[in-house]
Amino acid sequence: MPETAPFTSAARIRQAALHGQRTPSRQAAPPPRESGLRGVLKGLLRTARPKQWVKNVLVIAAPAAAGRLFSIHALTQLALVFALFTACAAAVYLINDARDAEADRAHPTKRRRPVAIGQVPVPVAYAVGGVLAVLAPAAAAWLTAPSVAALLTAYIGMQLAYCVSLKHVLVVDLAVVTTGFLMRAMAGGLALGIPLSRWFLITTGFGALFMVSAKRYSEAVQMAGKAGATRALLTEYTTGYLRFVWQLAAGVAVLGYCLWAMEEGGDPHTDVLPWRQLSMVAFILAILRYAVFADRGTAGEPEDVVLRDRALALIGVVWLAMYGMAVANW
Repeated sequence: MPETAPFTSAARIRQAALHGQRTPSRQAAPPPRESGLRGVLKGLLRTARPKQWVKNVLVIAAPAAAGRLFSIHALTQLALVFALFTACAAAVYLINDARDAEADRAHPTKRRRPVAIGQVPVPVAYAVGGVLAVLAPAAAAWLTAPSVAALLTAYIGMQLAYCVSLKHVLVVDLAVVTTGFLMRAMAGGLALGIPLSRWFLITTGFGALFMVSAKRYSEAVQMAGKAGATRALLTEYTTGYLRFVWQLAAGVAVLGYCLWAMEEGGDPHTDVLPWRQLSMVAFILAILRYAVFADRGTAGEPEDVVLRDRALALIGVVWLAMYGMAVANW
């Protein structure tokens, strides 16, 4: 039967809803925002990405590996380094979002960021980010070892360079993100004056590269054909290359950990079991389990992968227990 009357606006909206489509007006509608000082403060907190702060727990890696985690001095220093690293990361996020505000407004998800929607004015984001970028290393120089202040300064410089240009350079972008994780793992050891084992650095660095490249591979798989819409550089990588990177990184991380465990083995006359060597089994199983998600193209944020998979979380707990007993010489 031919149509007897054209669709009205309401009819078009109803038909779009029936077909699961979004109307143009709904697509263009800006997300709600709070105004006033309270809104700005809440927006600054959101821009600091609280969910990402869990990455800074890596500052305990070196002290834990050396068995120097449980003392008042160590805990105080590590809490301070955690806070300073969080401030540095927040500074980078604020400056990055202020710089990319215009581009973010055209992005389907980034347009909801507080700076993009105007909840946090661009000058305010720049100002707060700049203050944190200066104060955090200064506080580190005053309250911790000079090497920690130097590390934080280098971290901020590297991350700002990443925001401006390095995130558009093939391979270098992977190296910069990986180095950020490695710097976190080094910071705790530097704060407490703990010598950093070369095997610790190799294992941590390539373990971080494994997770970073697995995440990039998953993004490339999920956004095949439209990768440039979320991360322009993904159009330059092939999934085969990213697969090669995470497989290579996983292999080197396993090799580094095994050599570390064998070199740092305990005294066979006092240890009940060779826990450090036995922990290699749990470590390898954790890599293999994580690789399942990488292979499927579902390895997003590392913390999300671990928390949503009970088997991987259990393997992680077993590894921590084994390594803890090795450090305690049980």
